[in-house]
Order: sequence, then C-alpha cells, then structure tokens
Amino acid sequence: MKALTVVPGTAGSARLDDVAEPPAEDGPVLVETLAVGVCGTDHEILAGNYGWAPPGRERLVLGHESLGRVVDAPADAGLATGDLVVGIVRRPDPVPCANCAVGEWDFCRNGRYTERGIKEHDGYCSERYRIDPSFAVKVDASLGVLGVLLEPASVVAKAWEQVERIGGRAHFAPKTAVVTGAGPIGLLAALMGMQRGIDVHVIDRVTSGPKPDLVHALGATYHTGAIEDAVDAPDVVIECTGVDSLVFDALDHVGPGGVVCLTGVSSGGRQITVDGGTLNRTMVLENEAVAGSVNANRRHYEAAAAGLAAADHDWLARLVSRRVPLENWHQALEPEDDDVKVVIEVQAP
Repeated sequence: MKALTVVPGTAGSARLDDVAEPPAEDGPVLVETLAVGVCGTDHEILAGNYGWAPPGRERLVLGHESLGRVVDAPADAGLATGDLVVGIVRRPDPVPCANCAVGEWDFCRNGRYTERGIKEHDGYCSERYRIDPSFAVKVDASLGVLGVLLEPASVVAKAWEQVERIGGRAHFAPKTAVVTGAGPIGLLAALMGMQRGIDVHVIDRVTSGPKPDLVHALGATYHTGAIEDAVDAPDVVIECTGVDSLVFDALDHVGPGGVVCLTGVSSGGRQITVDGGTLNRTMVLENEAVAGSVNANRRHYEAAAAGLAAADHDWLARLVSRRVPLENWHQALEPEDDDVKVVIEVQAP
C-alpha cells in the first residue's frame, strides 16, 4: 500500500513509498484513510528538526491529523463497517506512569509515550492502518471530510477544559476571551469560546485574506496589534502562536483572577526584555494563573467531536483551504498565502 514516509532528522527525505500492510499488533480495527491534515509539527519533521522513527527503522509514516472509514472491526469494538473515525495520536508509555495508567497520557510523567506520525509509531498517512478501538473516536457522519479537523480541535478542547478547571478554584464566569493567532488552532479555540457564550477577540497580524472573514463569520472580533488595544483585562487568554512577545503580552494583560493557557510552542533562540518583578507582583496580587497545554486524551477528542458536530459545517468547510490528492502530496507541503488548513486526500470520501 502507499504511504507518505520521512527519515526523521533528515530534511528533504519525504517520499511516497510502498509499505507493508498495517501490522496486527496495532489493533483489530482496520481503517481506510480518507484524509490527513498538515500542521506545523509535520513541517518540523519534514525539515529534519523533530520526529523519531519506530525502533529498528529508518523511516516513519507521517501524519497525525487523520480521518478514516472503518473497513472491519470486531463485534465488541463499538464500531461498525463504514463508520468515520479519527485516530488518537498519543499512546501511553509501557510502564505505565501514574497518569498513563488512568488514561491521562497527555500528562505522561516519564516521556516514554509514543505518538503516531511523530514519535516511534507510524502515522496515518497510509492507505490503511490498524488501531485499537480505545484509540479510535467516532465522528458524526454529517461532518464528512471535515472530521479531519478533530485532532486540532481536541487540542483546544483540552485547553478550554484546563482554563475552566483552573478558573474553578474560585467563582469563575468568564465574559471575555482573547485568542492569539488565527491559524486552525486559534480559529477552533475561538469557535469553542463562542460556543460557551463568551465574547471572543482574535488577534493576528494579517489584515486581509480568509482569516479576518472567518473570525467575523463566527461573531467574534478580529484585531491586529496588542492585547491591551483589543480588550481591557480579558478573563481568558488562549495563546496559540508560541511567539514569545505575545506570550508575555498575555501574561501582562490578562484580567484579575484570569487564566492564560499556552498552546503554542516557541522556537527559542531569541531574547526579549521583560520586567519580571512587575509581572510576578501583578500575577500574585491579582490571583492570575498560567498553564501550558499540549496533546489530548480521549475525553478531549470526544468533547471536540461534539463541538464540531454542533458547529456550522459551512464555516468549518472554509477552514479547509486546500485538498491535495496523495499522489501530489508535495503540493500540500508548500505553503500558500491564503492557507488555513491543508489536507491530503488519501482516498475519495
């Protein structure tokens, strides 16, 4: 079968390969892949900056944002032939640590987890894959190919859960939220904020193209510039860019008792000047909190599936800016100005 593979650590090594059928040890559910989303992590792997091949192997099958259709499943799997499913990315470590042992593998304590398409486990950008039913999440059939948005949506479903859990240390009824970044993660974070009845403000640097229009279509407000120019003392800031200056802008301008959730990963290597003493004083005296959030467990995937099913499907369709056939995979990896979410179509829906 065909699969998009890469040698982690080697830039320019991606190619479309003939690979063996998925191994039985991956799980009893056989899935045909329909679509795979492309994100920043994939670009890092392709650039040779990230990723690990399975033990004893040189090449890794790429792809962690998936949508597939069940071909065959055991009677007790809770899945039936034809069901649309998304594969969860992370697998618990084999020890397991205390968190992995209770299904909180996104909080793995010892780093021995694996991730499909990223860390020591083949991804989903192959014509077929196998999976254990506990790691396959059913997608509302009405979403069709838009189910490929479920993995990025799970990331922000977790972020919102973290915000609400931390805010719940006291009375917490957020009225305003700022989302920094209008990429797929930021737009989905804004969607989930609007679904919560919160006044959402999205900050990005572009002044034209699809992103401002997508924000306005949600009923949220689009801004360029600093947080303090957009909204005074928001209750929630979800930072989706990893840009260091925006991270500190978020910490500096969240409102009293507010929560900042960091979902973007900074590249490092730059220095900025920060008044650490004043920042510390403000955060302590105003009971502000900051948390980092990465990956997701099954609970977050299920919450994301519900959020996508309840969303305006026409709006979701506008997030998928390009669909590229598998045989033209290289086109999906070449960014274009108006890209939001690019998807590789492995097979026709």
